[in-house]
Amino acid sequence: MTSNASSTGSQFLSLHLLETLVAVLPVRDENGSPKSIVYGGTERHMITSQARRRAERVHTRDRANAGIGALAGRSTGVRTREWALITARELTSAHGWDSDEAVRTAHAVIEATGLKFGDPAKKTVANLTKVLLFAPSDAGERIAAHIHAHAEELRPWTAEYVGAQAAAAAKSKKGGRKSADQEAAEAEETAEGTAAADAKLPALSAATRAAVLTALAPRDAIDIALYGRFLAEIADSPNVDGAVQSSHAFTVHEAEQVDDFYAAADDAKLDRKKNALDFLDAADDAGAGMTGYQSLITGTFYRHAVLDRRRLRRNLQAAGMTAEEAEEASVAAEAEFVTAFVDAFPEAKKNSTASTGSLPALVLAFEGERPYNYAAAFQAPIDENPLDKGGEGPAGPAAVKRLLRHHSFVSRRRPDIRSGRVLTYDPQIDELLGTFKDPGATAVTSAEELTA
Repeated sequence: MTSNASSTGSQFLSLHLLETLVAVLPVRDENGSPKSIVYGGTERHMITSQARRRAERVHTRDRANAGIGALAGRSTGVRTREWALITARELTSAHGWDSDEAVRTAHAVIEATGLKFGDPAKKTVANLTKVLLFAPSDAGERIAAHIHAHAEELRPWTAEYVGAQAAAAAKSKKGGRKSADQEAAEAEETAEGTAAADAKLPALSAATRAAVLTALAPRDAIDIALYGRFLAEIADSPNVDGAVQSSHAFTVHEAEQVDDFYAAADDAKLDRKKNALDFLDAADDAGAGMTGYQSLITGTFYRHAVLDRRRLRRNLQAAGMTAEEAEEASVAAEAEFVTAFVDAFPEAKKNSTASTGSLPALVLAFEGERPYNYAAAFQAPIDENPLDKGGEGPAGPAAVKRLLRHHSFVSRRRPDIRSGRVLTYDPQIDELLGTFKDPGATAVTSAEELTA
């Protein structure tokens, strides 16, 4: 089996989903408002692909770590700025290092490998890398094991490295306040100055740098192969072009938003008011503990994602798997990707809106030799007025009709589209599917059946 072919069918698996959400706020902008786009001349609510992808990735990772599903027990990744702290905790708990020494050594080793850290004067970010790094979850354990095994060499190196940094920092402070001209001149020489400062720091041994890069490499982490990663700071650390493409979800009709006024009760005040002996005491404790507004959205959303099966297999082989291992892992990854696409949901406001309990009204899956996005089916927004008033009725059933008609029309003109399957969790939609003469897809009863 080569990386350019798959026993599971065509190169691309296209997924399309319709879901109706009521009074939720799964993603918001910097002002706390719902995100939106203008499409077809009307404003639509939007749930960004970033929010969806993270929900799906974490859903897949958590199931694998819990021993559930097709990827049970397989390696997954963690995206964080805390790799130095994770490594230090491992040095402390598993190898008995002093906590301060562990943090200092892990920070120095990872920084000398090529990653930049936050401002050392700010405790909150001093030991965090400047960028999020998506790496296998056991990377910290591997780095810690190498550091401990080479402690005799790395302890004096760390002391020298940290000392050189401290000396350089002290030297830069001696100049005192600088004029605007001096600051401008130094700004022009930033690159040269940085290179000169780096040259004064003791170099990390080639063996240790290679060990850190190997630990941080994608290796067999399935979710890195699926969703990809980009790391610009270390040129010789491999980037991964993800096998999953995701679109932003948007409402198939015009956006509808409500600014919900809320009042939060103060339990202590209410208890005093309840037990007050006269009306004057009760009046002192009148009013809510806190009030405010929150924006909530309602609507039927269309979203789309596609899996590039060949890319997934290439990513896994590039990470070191044989063709046979990559094939087996890819089939399992595809099953979990589809499950996550159907079941996962962004967790913002989940407790106050129960948004994560939503189930899709319809999922359409099919294979092809290229991706197919059906957003054009909803360029004209659905008019939810009753049929006798010129509308299309409720958005859910109307969107299902549009989507399946669009798919049936396109599939008759694109011979590579095949193996269409539809899944619904809505009895009304299930009845509606029975009225289609040619929906271009076969009805299934589980997410597992959506893959070929």
